[in-house]
Amino acid sequence: MAAAAALWQPQEEGLREICGLLEQQISPNSDQPRIWQQLQHYSQFPDFNNYLVFILAHAEGKSVEIRQAAGLLLKNNLRVTFSSLSPSHQQYIKSELLPCLGATDRTIRSTVGTVISVLVQLGRVVGWPELLQALVHCLDGNDTNHMEGAMDAIYKICEDIPEELDVDVPGLSERPINILIPRLLQFFQSPHAVLRKLSLDSLNQFIVVMPTALFMSMDQYLQGLFALAHDSSADVRKLVCAAFVQLIEVRPSFLEPHLRNVIEYILQANKDPDDEVALEACEFWSAYCDANLPPDGLREFLPRLIPVLMSNMVYADDDESLVNAEEDESCPDRDQDLKPRFHSSRLHGSDNGEEEDDDDTVNVWNLRKCSAAGLDILSNVFGDEILPTLMPLIQQKLSTANDSAWKEREAAVLAIGAIAEGCISGLYPHLPEIIAFLIPLLDDKFPLIRSITCWTLSRFSKYIVQGIGHQNGHEQFDKVLMGLLRRILDTNKRVQEAACSAFATLEEEAAEELAPRLEIILQHLLCAFGKYQRRNLRIVYDAIGTLADAVGGELNQPKYLDILMPPLISKWQQLSNSDKDLFPLLECFTSIAQALGPGFSQFAEPVFQRCINLIQIQQLAKVNHVVAGVQYDKEFIVCSLDLLSGLAEGLGSGIESLVAQSNLRDLLLQCCMDEAADIRQSALALLGDLARVCPVHLHPRLQEFLNVAAKQLHASAVKEAVSVANNACWAIGELAVKVHQEISPIVLTIISCLVPILQNAEGLNKSLIENSAITLGRLGWVCPELVAPHMEHFMQSWCAALCMIRDDFEKEDAFRGLCAMVRANPSGAVRSLAHVCKAIASWHEIRSEDLRNEVCQVVNGYKQMLANGGWDQCMATLEPSVLHKLSRYQV
Repeated sequence: MAAAAALWQPQEEGLREICGLLEQQISPNSDQPRIWQQLQHYSQFPDFNNYLVFILAHAEGKSVEIRQAAGLLLKNNLRVTFSSLSPSHQQYIKSELLPCLGATDRTIRSTVGTVISVLVQLGRVVGWPELLQALVHCLDGNDTNHMEGAMDAIYKICEDIPEELDVDVPGLSERPINILIPRLLQFFQSPHAVLRKLSLDSLNQFIVVMPTALFMSMDQYLQGLFALAHDSSADVRKLVCAAFVQLIEVRPSFLEPHLRNVIEYILQANKDPDDEVALEACEFWSAYCDANLPPDGLREFLPRLIPVLMSNMVYADDDESLVNAEEDESCPDRDQDLKPRFHSSRLHGSDNGEEEDDDDTVNVWNLRKCSAAGLDILSNVFGDEILPTLMPLIQQKLSTANDSAWKEREAAVLAIGAIAEGCISGLYPHLPEIIAFLIPLLDDKFPLIRSITCWTLSRFSKYIVQGIGHQNGHEQFDKVLMGLLRRILDTNKRVQEAACSAFATLEEEAAEELAPRLEIILQHLLCAFGKYQRRNLRIVYDAIGTLADAVGGELNQPKYLDILMPPLISKWQQLSNSDKDLFPLLECFTSIAQALGPGFSQFAEPVFQRCINLIQIQQLAKVNHVVAGVQYDKEFIVCSLDLLSGLAEGLGSGIESLVAQSNLRDLLLQCCMDEAADIRQSALALLGDLARVCPVHLHPRLQEFLNVAAKQLHASAVKEAVSVANNACWAIGELAVKVHQEISPIVLTIISCLVPILQNAEGLNKSLIENSAITLGRLGWVCPELVAPHMEHFMQSWCAALCMIRDDFEKEDAFRGLCAMVRANPSGAVRSLAHVCKAIASWHEIRSEDLRNEVCQVVNGYKQMLANGGWDQCMATLEPSVLHKLSRYQV
């Protein structure tokens, strides 16, 4: 090592210049782009990184900030250039870092640890045999700085690449982890809090991967955790809780013998004066329930646990929600208030993913939210058992009338919302009183009580809507509806947001029940549209879109459209083609177009044209954003494609004239080949929608569309992007039933992709299986002479998939294919006859007269063909319920 150091020495001038640059870089008002360019210029010199490590290690006269900046720049450079550095330079950098593990300044030690961890990531432990010796030497010495520097580096290696320490290294008698674990466990007893913290944090990184060395030392590790449980350092107590949470998640068997003690400890830690310790402890309850451990282990603790959760659900005085709670609607939103939004591309099929509720605006996870989530999950595991403990606490908090106790009342309303699902059977008899109690709180003087009441009421939407059938329930529904509409026009931003979200939830449940109240709902939503700031506007769009989905064609009346459309169209015209506020508006128009159906045609032309323009501008921006005048953002393309799908669905063949006058066909083909999966997903959905309503316009490039779609079904593509494969599969089926024989050149290619999907259905997306079965049937229907000869290879798995599909026209098409293939090759299905019978029996009722007749012919054809006992043999293997359904089709 000394030899490497002797070979390279810095030049004074270079050292001065680089230090000067680093000094400028860390000063707050410097010209960053210029400094960046100069640093890039220096990076061209092969020994630039040597200078940086020299400054980090030796520039004693310089400020710690400059030395740290040199180290962080070194770390970033090494990620990019390490493999291309000469071995002597690599060696020099390593030789300078090791002595700095014991630097007197903690910042320098920490920066050195960061650089060391990156070098281990790049060259592995094998590439730096001296490192482990140096680390062990520091740990075994008695100099606190050396111990801390080494522990810091070890912690960073454990955090970034724990698996790297659990490998055999040539020249070492045992794996690095076996050398380190006994030492880390020893440091649990160190008098220095920082060493206790780092050693525990390092070991916690191994819980998930659980190397043999930790497995064998588990008893010692657990004893160490119990010894640290009441440590004077909050950081250490927090890590003890984190360890128990991780263990209960991934290795609960280790904790089982100690479970009572662990729960007892976590219950105490949940009341720790340090909020971060309490938060970490609070995660334990959800982790315990998610691990599907026997609820009995927790049951006896509930009377003590529930009061702790309740008291932690009260807003802390420093909760940032309290700071933002008073924000008036007249304050414009800052850019950082606008959290990124994610549009989910269209998916054709049965399981349109449930969207996650995002109940809370300020997305900081804290003790209050964690406690409410814990109560929610406990209510789902223990149900009404928790009510005798919980309800008196809720009632006590609600009875505090004075202003200073508003946070207690707020927490009680939050608790009622948290248990709305899990305890519903116990709450059900009292729901009218609970809801009657909540309604006046919508007008409470404290905004955070108004907003939480909106959320809690929305958690009971299903039951509020169910009650509409009788007089009292009908009045209550109206009161909730009008109460939420009033809050949508609240002057407080937090309340506006909560009310809009709650209203969207109520709309989904109420659906057509909203029709008689459409006018007043639209007036309120459009009034909000006029007064909201940007962030909450997005939620209004969502509420309008949800309303359109809920009431459908009811919306298609001039008196409603006159309220709804002018403000939306004027907003649509104001927003530029690069404004991201277009996304929620495009989504909102998609729902409206689908709801209005042909009624949307009066608005369709400018909307269609704008979508085409947005796609063209973005495709240009992708190649050259300067010429396009906007930065590339694929979301514009995805949202525009989805709105065009909504238009195709709403207008039906009425979209034909618009498609005919545009270059949509060529743009769409380009999008179907895009490297971004979500663009392909939406493009293929649109391809299927256009195939339904105006296939003639796809015709000139039909074979190209089919080839591109088929490519998405290869095994590797399915693995990579299952939703894209799903839409490709659906679109091919839609094209097949429109273009018939013209699909024949590619039929066998597609069949060869669909069969493996059906045969390996385990663990694949349900929607993809169903679409594959339908498309296979459709191909068999239009080209039976091509598909039927291969029936034996896929009949069983295909019939199993057909059984899963609900009765509709797509299932009818698939069975037309089944009948056509059996006619073309009756012997091909004989060996799978029982599966064919089960598939036929999966129909509740075949509505189409001609298909029913075809199915009867298939059943009776086999009955005659196998009259010499084969038919009876097959029938003997079937369940009575299948035989009963099959009897409808027999002569």
